[in-house]
Amino acid sequence: MATLTIRAFDDDWKRALQRRAAEHGRSMEAEARAILGEALDDGPVERGLASQIRRRVALTSGAELDIPERSDRPRAADLEA
Repeated sequence: MATLTIRAFDDDWKRALQRRAAEHGRSMEAEARAILGEALDDGPVERGLASQIRRRVALTSGAELDIPERSDRPRAADLEA
């Protein structure tokens, strides 16, 4: 296992890390490892908007939507006459 030292770590980040670690019942070091592990284990970073949306939707899998049948309602172009 490697050791990582982070210099000039912002005080606000430290407080946020302490708070988050306490919420999860972990030490700051364990919380930092968990955060980095989650961020790095997902594979390559997807930067496009469509990729980000696809990833977020995939996290909510299991939602089934009923797609209604198409109707024969007139279209907007047909109503202008």
